[in-house]
Amino acid sequence: MPDTDRPNPAAHGELYEAGIVLRRKVMLRGWVWPVVNQGDEYVDNQLKKGTSEFMRPMQEVCISLLAPIASEFELGEQLATEAAWGTIWTRPGLELKQRSLINVALLASQGKSAELGAHIRGAVNNGASVVEIRETLLQTAVYCGIPTGMESFRVADAVLATLKEEGKI
Repeated sequence: MPDTDRPNPAAHGELYEAGIVLRRKVMLRGWVWPVVNQGDEYVDNQLKKGTSEFMRPMQEVCISLLAPIASEFELGEQLATEAAWGTIWTRPGLELKQRSLINVALLASQGKSAELGAHIRGAVNNGASVVEIRETLLQTAVYCGIPTGMESFRVADAVLATLKEEGKI
């Protein structure tokens, strides 16, 4: 939750809350009886990652760049939740599936394997088919290079195999 010393704390709070709800929905890992959102566990783990001693320099850089509107409280994840999830993902104009496929392409193009795997799962949660994911990765590979494409396909293949074992696809 945003710090109350920041300008417009209510606005930051609304963006953060909208973002965290959507983030948990997209990153949903599945439902377990009795209806437990495993996406909560994933998001909570991501939020905790920004609080280590190792992450402190990144937090300090963000603070210096974004001061005075930034606080140290889970800054990186808070910024991602407010800016990406709260502001962009909640906008009208694109369906969640389209936004997921865009993220798959962007993360694949950058070789961000861990994030790519999570967003492939999110794309399936948002209604993307295996064919749509494959075609997105093929399109990306042509523009970003075959080695990048091969790595993206390896990540996608592993995630999709897991989703198949879980009965999600």
